[in-house]
Amino acid sequence: MKQLKDEIIYEVNRRKTFAIISHPDAGKTTMTEKLLLYGGAIRLAGSVKARKASKYAVSDWMDIEKQRGISVTSSVMQFDYNDYCINILDTPGHQDFSEDTYRTLIAADSAVMLIDGAKGVEEQTIKLFHVCRMRGIPIFTFINKMDRASKDPFELMEELENVLGIRSFPMNWPIGIDGDFKGVYNRKLSQIELFGGGNHGQTAVSSTIGKVDDKIFADLLGEHYHKRLCEEIELLDMAGDEFDKKKVLTGELTPIFFGSAMTNFGVQPFLEEFLLMAPSPGIRPASGIEVDPESESFSGFIFKIQANMNPTHRDRIAFMRICSGRFGKGMSVYHVQAGKEIRLSQPQQFMAQERTIVEQAYAGDIIGLFDPGIFNIGDTLCGNDLKVKFDGIPIFPAEHFARVSAADSMKRKQFLKGITQLSEEGAVQAFKQIDIGIEALVIGAVGALQFEVLEHRLKKEYGVDLRIQHLPYKMARWISNEELDPRKLSLTSSTMIATDKLDRYVLLFENEWSIRWAEERNKGLILTDIA
Repeated sequence: MKQLKDEIIYEVNRRKTFAIISHPDAGKTTMTEKLLLYGGAIRLAGSVKARKASKYAVSDWMDIEKQRGISVTSSVMQFDYNDYCINILDTPGHQDFSEDTYRTLIAADSAVMLIDGAKGVEEQTIKLFHVCRMRGIPIFTFINKMDRASKDPFELMEELENVLGIRSFPMNWPIGIDGDFKGVYNRKLSQIELFGGGNHGQTAVSSTIGKVDDKIFADLLGEHYHKRLCEEIELLDMAGDEFDKKKVLTGELTPIFFGSAMTNFGVQPFLEEFLLMAPSPGIRPASGIEVDPESESFSGFIFKIQANMNPTHRDRIAFMRICSGRFGKGMSVYHVQAGKEIRLSQPQQFMAQERTIVEQAYAGDIIGLFDPGIFNIGDTLCGNDLKVKFDGIPIFPAEHFARVSAADSMKRKQFLKGITQLSEEGAVQAFKQIDIGIEALVIGAVGALQFEVLEHRLKKEYGVDLRIQHLPYKMARWISNEELDPRKLSLTSSTMIATDKLDRYVLLFENEWSIRWAEERNKGLILTDIA
C-alpha cells in the first residue's frame, strides 16, 4: 500500500492542469500550439492564419472551426515536458461559447490569461477573469503579439489593476514596443534574451542571452533601447510590487510574461517558469468533506460531453477530471447520480481529436469515457470506499431562443436524437413548451452563434436540415417552488411556460419588466436564473 501511496504522491505532484483563456483573436489557439511545439508533442506548428490550407490548428478539430477560424468547443491535450505531465484545456474565446469555457474552468487548477498587447484587457477577458476569481485559482498572464506595435507595458499593468482588480509582477520586460520588438529582459535571471531565427513561428527559435550591462547588448540594442531598458528596470525595481508566490497561488497577484506566440518569442521561458509556479492538483470539496488528490480512493467528475468526435464511429465521449486516487483501465466505479456501479472500459487521453487508450491516470488528468447515454455534466464517479458527490456544474441562462424543427418531417427521429445529444453535451439548452406537444421544441443559447453551430452539426453529424424560427425571449427563469402549478400563475401574455430536459418548470420572458410582473403578482413565487 505504501508503494501505491508513494506512486500517487509522485504522479500528482508532477501534474499541471490549466486552461487558456482570452478574448477572441488574442492568439490563444496559436499559444496552445506553441506550448505543444516546445513540449515536443508536435514537430511543426500549423500557421493559424492559413486557415484555408490543409493544416489547421491542432486544438481546432471541428469542421466549422476550420471553416470559420474560431474555437467553438474546448479541447484537451496532454503531453510531458521536463518530467511534468501537462494537461492543457484550450477553451473557446468567442463570447457565444462562454458557457463551455465556464465548465472547463471548473476542471482546471490554474489559468493562463492571454492579452493582446495592442488592445489590452477586453470584454470577454473580464468575464472569464471573474470566473477564475470566483474559483480562487491562480492566473498567469501572457501579454501576446509583442512583435507588433503595442501599448506601453506600464499602461497594461495599470489596466490589469484598474479593470480586473489584480496586482501584477512582470517576470520579464519587453524591449521595443512600437513594432520593433527585439526580445525581453528576464528579471529573475537579470539577463537580456534576444531572439532570432525560427521558421515563421513554426519551429523553436534560437536566442542570445547575457547580462544587461554586457557591452555586447549596448551595441546590439543601440543606445536608445539600452538606456530606456535600464531606466524601466530601475523604475520597476523601485516602485513595482514584490513577488509573492503565496499571493500568486491565491489569485491575488498575477505574474506577467511578455512575448509573441506567433513568432515564439518568450514562449519557452514562460512555459518553464509557469511550471515552477503553477499548482499541482489540490483539495476539492465534496459532500461536506475535502477530497485529497493524494488519497488512494478514486474520485472524479464529468465536466464536458462531446458527441461525434469521430464522425466515422458516431461516438459520444464524456470528459472526466480525476480528483483523487489512481484510475486504471477497466476499473469499476460507483456512479453517484445513477446510484449504480459501472465499468469504465476503453478510457482515452487526447491530443485534440487524436486519442490513445490510457492504462492509468491520476488526479489532474482529463480522460475520455465512452458514453452510451448514461452520463450528464456534473456527474460524480468514485470508488466504493469514497462515496462523495462533487458540487453540480451550474447551467447558465440562455439569452437567445428559437423554435426549431426538422425541415424534412421524415427525419424527425434523427432530429430528436441530435437535439437530445447536443443539449446533453451543453452545446444548447432544450425546452418544451407545455401542453403543446413534441413539435413545440424551443432551443436556448447563451450566444447567437450557437444556432449556426447547431444547424451545421445537425446537418453534418445527423443528416438533418433545420427550420429555425427565432423567438423574442431574452431570459429564462426556473421556478424553485416545486409545488406551484405554473398554469395558475398570473403572467404576461407573452411569457412562455416550458419544461427543461429534467422536466423542471421554466418561464421564458421577453424583458425584465415581465419578470417583475410575475414576481409581484404571484406571492411566494421564487425564480432563479441558474439551474
